[in-house]
Formats: sequence, structure tokens, C-alpha cells
Amino acid sequence: MDTHANDPQPPTATSPAAPSAIAEPVARKGRFAASWPWALAGLIVVGFIAVVTWRIVAPQPDVWTNNAYVRVHPAVIAPRISGQVTQVSVRNDDAVRVGQILVELDDRDARAAVAAAEASLSRDHAMVENAAASILRQKSVIDQADAQVNTADAQLAFAEADASRYEHLAKTGFGTVKTQQQADSTLRQGRAALDEAKAALQAAQAQMGVLQTQETSARASVRASEAQLDQARLNLSYTKVLAPVDGMVAQRGVQVGNYVNAGAGMMAVVPLSEVYVEANYREVDLKHVETGQQVRIHVDAYDIDLDGTVLGVPAATGATFATIQPDNATGNFTKIVQRLPVQIAIAPNQPLARLLRVGLSVETTIETQLADVVGHARTAAQPAVAELPISR
Repeated sequence: MDTHANDPQPPTATSPAAPSAIAEPVARKGRFAASWPWALAGLIVVGFIAVVTWRIVAPQPDVWTNNAYVRVHPAVIAPRISGQVTQVSVRNDDAVRVGQILVELDDRDARAAVAAAEASLSRDHAMVENAAASILRQKSVIDQADAQVNTADAQLAFAEADASRYEHLAKTGFGTVKTQQQADSTLRQGRAALDEAKAALQAAQAQMGVLQTQETSARASVRASEAQLDQARLNLSYTKVLAPVDGMVAQRGVQVGNYVNAGAGMMAVVPLSEVYVEANYREVDLKHVETGQQVRIHVDAYDIDLDGTVLGVPAATGATFATIQPDNATGNFTKIVQRLPVQIAIAPNQPLARLLRVGLSVETTIETQLADVVGHARTAAQPAVAELPISR
């Protein structure tokens, strides 16, 4: 006989206690399935906040701005002299080479001025030759005057001896008074003749100085005429206005028949090979920017990227040289972050750089590598700082 037949049996899958044991894990799984989307959303929000905070707080090695434009220093074409336009050889957007003729002016007046200057120069050369011939002749005149002095001196010596002899004869009674008087007269005439010859010699010598001064003046006139001829030839060359640089013609504002004044702009030549980028960075973005750093340039018009190099941090902000500068010495003041126009050179050997046009908008990103600009400035040798004078 089985003594365990009436003992209570453990619950089985078919017993009434089985449903409650199975329902508890199912309830837990349902609560987890209901809460995990909220947990995931929370993680995403926290991650987003962390990323944004990191982007704001952490230093960024690259500084970016879209306040950047393509710039260049164009050559304004203006005539050196006034005149009437006879020919315009280019149009807007034409590519020109240095030395190419752009505009021609009426050259008849300039040619006449050249002919007049050449005639003046020939006349001055003739004056120089005439002065040189006069000086050569004057040397002979001086020699002649010197010979006359010697002749008068000899005649005076004979007259003095003759007068002394006749005076002695008159005293001893062997000569007449008339003969003595004639000898004395001849002596005085000899002395006067000698003085005249000496004066003539001095005049001839003085005339040599006058002629030499005239020759100097004539040679100076030659140099002045040569300068006038050079200027006339320059003015003749100025009737052809040439391109000073390689580039593209823009803003043509001249037509055949126009009368243009010296210095009046007629067109511009834009040297596209010398374009650069001017990026207006906020002052707080330049903490790690220094000369020579690499730059990525994105051109909006063509959706292309180019390489560049920082030329340097400018000496002043853009507002410093503005026409109307801000006056911060007033009662109300609002601090405004300033911008500095950083110049960026286009790296060479980039075929796509030929697409750049002045004024295009670009985006620039400077790869600073978090350079320690402040540390470099501390260790670098600093130039002497001028002291302001102190009034006493």
C-alpha cells in the first residue's frame, strides 16, 4: 500500500498556480519595452547637449567665415596728356597683355611739338659752334694786342732815348729848342700809344671771358632744348595708351571722338593673376591665426575648393579706416565685436584659380593647428616702443 498517495503534489503546468508565476516576467518585459524609447531619447538629448557644449567650449583648430570676397588692385587706365581719342582697340572683358595698345589719341599736335623742339636744338647747336669760333678768333685778337703792346713799348724806349739826347744837345747849345720839343712830344705820344696798346690787350682778354660765358650759355641752351625734345617725344609716345599689366579690361568708358583730359580714367585692367581673398574674421577668431597658415577656400559660384596661405593679420580693423568711424567716447556704449580683413594669397599651380573673378563670395577655413600665437609673441624679440612726449 502506497503511503504517499494522499500527500500534496507540487504544482504543475496544468495546476492553478502556474499562470501567476509566468505573468511576472512578462510584465517586466512590457515595462522595459515601454520605457526604452524614453531612455534612448534622453541619451540622444544628453549627447547633443554634450556635443554642442564641446563645440562651444573646446578650442577649434579651424576657423571659418563666409564673410570673404575675392579682391585685387586694378590698374586704372588714364592718359598722360589731353587729346581727342582716335582709336579704341579693346572692349570690356578682353584679355590684354602688358604693352598692348589700348587707346590712341590724335598725335598731330605732339608731332608738331617734336619738330619745333628739334629746330630749337639745331639752333642752339649753331650758337655753340658760333661761340666756339668766336673764342678761337679772340685768341688771335689777344695775340695781336699783345704784339701791339710790345711795339708801343719799343717805340717808347726809342722816344725816351731820343728825348734825352735832344735835351742834352739843347743844354750844350748844339741843338735847337724846336728839336727838343719835337722829341718830348714824340715821347709823350709813345707813352700814350703804350697805354692804348695795354688797354686794348686788357679789353681783348676781358672779351675772352665774355665769349666763354656765351659758349657756356649756348651749351646750357642745348641741354634745355634736348630736354624739351625728350619731353616732346614722350608726349608723342603718350598718344598711345598701353596696358601696364596683363589682365582683363573692365569699366570701359571711352569712345572714338571723345576729348579726354590728362588723368581722367578711361577703363580699368584687372590683373586676374594677382587676385587674393579678403576674409573678414571676428577678432575673437584670430587667437591662433598667424602668417603662413594653410587655408581652404570654397568658391560659391563654381562650388570648387582652392588652397591658399595667410599673408598676415592686418594692422587695423575694418572700422579704423571707414569713412564714418564710430565714436565710442559718447555716453551710451555698446561693445561690438570688430572684424579684421585677413588677406589670403591663392596658392600657385591651381588651374581652377583662373575662374576667380573680383568680388565673388567665398568661404574660408584657416587651419590654425591651435598655434600658440601669444606664446610666440612673448618669446620673440620686441621692437622698441616709442614713448609719448610728456608735457611739463
